[in-house]
Amino acid sequence: MFLFSRRKKLLKDFISNGYIDIHSHLLPNIDDGSKSITETIDLIKSLENLGFKSAIATPHIYKAVWDNSRSDIENKYQNTLPDVTQNCNLSLHIAAEYMLDENFEKLLSAGNLLTLKNEYVLVEMSYLSPPIMLFDLLFELQLEGYKPVLAHPERYNFYHNHFEYYHKLKTAGCLFQMNLLSSTGYYGKHVAECADRLLKENLIDFVGSDVHHQNHIASFENKVLLKNSNSIPALVANNLFFEK
Repeated sequence: MFLFSRRKKLLKDFISNGYIDIHSHLLPNIDDGSKSITETIDLIKSLENLGFKSAIATPHIYKAVWDNSRSDIENKYQNTLPDVTQNCNLSLHIAAEYMLDENFEKLLSAGNLLTLKNEYVLVEMSYLSPPIMLFDLLFELQLEGYKPVLAHPERYNFYHNHFEYYHKLKTAGCLFQMNLLSSTGYYGKHVAECADRLLKENLIDFVGSDVHHQNHIASFENKVLLKNSNSIPALVANNLFFEK
């Protein structure tokens, strides 16, 4: 049975002033995030009001859906930054959210991945099933000097009844980034339950907003439902590592 915390705080109350967000989709017209520069500005201003100091925009690189490249992201960033600088105080940076698939293996071989900071690279998996070569890719990533940060591990339903795989991923050198909205039940009860257990077992390293649109922003007004939410402030503080 899923146990909820007795004292329910709002998610926004866990965001300290100066928070560094490492997962967002704020660049306009490049993936399933912001659809315009106006929306980008509105989203960033909303994040500022919540206490965000800086954010790393992490557009998807997923050849089957969003066939972006490093240069695509860098060019979009350069075209977006003047408007952001003129209208916002938040410091905006870029990385990428790489889908772990056959195309990623080619990108890794080519080198020069767009990282969160230094060697830390944000990766994701399909929500349907893990890639057959998952552990090989994680090994190759580290062989090339990178440190994989797995986005929203709690959202991979295929692991919910096979929790031992989370431990295998950690043993394989994978860091975990939990979506903050998972703590409110935004993605459903089972995702929240998984997030709670990951927190309980100290498997989460960082947190991210994964903001795509204003519905995500609005959910920061929702209550945090997890029994183990007392560990979230320390994870928010861990993100300071990525300050630029």
